[in-house]
Amino acid sequence: MNKIAAILGLTVTLAAASQAGAATLTFACDSVGQGFNECKKGADAWAKKTGNTVKLIQVPKETDQRLALYQQQLGAKSADVDVYMIDVVWPGLIGQHLADLSKTIPAAEVKAHFPAIVQNNTVNGKLIAMPWFTDAGVLYYRTDLLKKYGYKSAPKTWNELATMAQKIQAGERKKNPKFVGFVFQGKNYEGLTCDALEWISSFGGGSIVDSSGKITVNNPKAVEALRTIQGLVGTVAPAAVTTYGEEEARNVWQAGNAAFMRNWPYAYAAGQAKGSAVAGKIGVAALPAGTGGKPAATLGGWQLAVNAYSKNQKEAADLVRYLTGLQEQKRRAVQASYNPTIASLYKDKDVLKAVPFFGSLYNVFTNAVARPATVTGSKYNQVSDAFSSAVYSVLTKKSAPGPALKTLEGQLARIKGRGW
Repeated sequence: MNKIAAILGLTVTLAAASQAGAATLTFACDSVGQGFNECKKGADAWAKKTGNTVKLIQVPKETDQRLALYQQQLGAKSADVDVYMIDVVWPGLIGQHLADLSKTIPAAEVKAHFPAIVQNNTVNGKLIAMPWFTDAGVLYYRTDLLKKYGYKSAPKTWNELATMAQKIQAGERKKNPKFVGFVFQGKNYEGLTCDALEWISSFGGGSIVDSSGKITVNNPKAVEALRTIQGLVGTVAPAAVTTYGEEEARNVWQAGNAAFMRNWPYAYAAGQAKGSAVAGKIGVAALPAGTGGKPAATLGGWQLAVNAYSKNQKEAADLVRYLTGLQEQKRRAVQASYNPTIASLYKDKDVLKAVPFFGSLYNVFTNAVARPATVTGSKYNQVSDAFSSAVYSVLTKKSAPGPALKTLEGQLARIKGRGW
């Protein structure tokens, strides 16, 4: 068993014994929601088509832990993993260890993807990853409960969400003591960076560090945003929300115990699945706006990359080409509500039938707010850690928003030093 498999646990062989001369690839893919199974389906189809074998390895659910593991492996120039699934904010952190896919994937196929994501994945002129699925935060709501309590549409502002969540929570708790108004990602990790960037941006408070590299996070609108969300914790959001990642929030929601949830699009297919307490009762809307602001959704999404130290470069690039291609992206959109990175699929009848909000919220996905990963480069991880820790101190009532952001400003200045 290779080193990563030993660390991460179960290795699943996806194809029959490899044919003579065929390659055996190791794929570090997904583990959130249905991610592992959907990776398995796609890799299995490619293996059957090519006669190669793919071994899928279990990876940590949290992005921070995945990144640390991958940096350790790549830093050692390990060939253990052939294909990595990488976060949209990682190209500047690990791009030097990844193969240039522009040499193996036809330009016409690359051009079918959203240009901004292709640009994001291009480091020093090299296409170090292919877009696989994009993401933006959305608001899930219970259509049946909004109707029951006299609401005709999803909340447009955070104050409206607080009011609606309070009313629904009070009513539902009469028969379900576990019921809460709102769940989100409040744990101190990259997911909190995503949620908090949405809050601050929706109030007009900027994006932590602006595109010129200036540290902008300490401003009155950002303070107001954090004060607003702090007020939700322990009232309409459970105090335990500060321990929630994506899956913890989804589990509360999918059990029928929340009126609203902030999450990524993957939670839609999971929530509509057989056995879900909320199947047929799910609405999806843009996240609320802050006072005087407009809705904001953090840009997420994942790419597929080939390890530059892989001994199976050609086959690994072919697997990436297949999985990021139109046919497989369509299958994943229809069956598991993963957002395609190929623009034409947002007009595809089968996709829109399966996931109607891909059409109605198209502008949310194409105008999502990017984390300051490009401008901060190799220091992004430190920036994100400092930001999420500051926000976490506010959510857990250990710090007031103003002092927390002032302290954060100083921390970011030290991280920046003479420049990003």
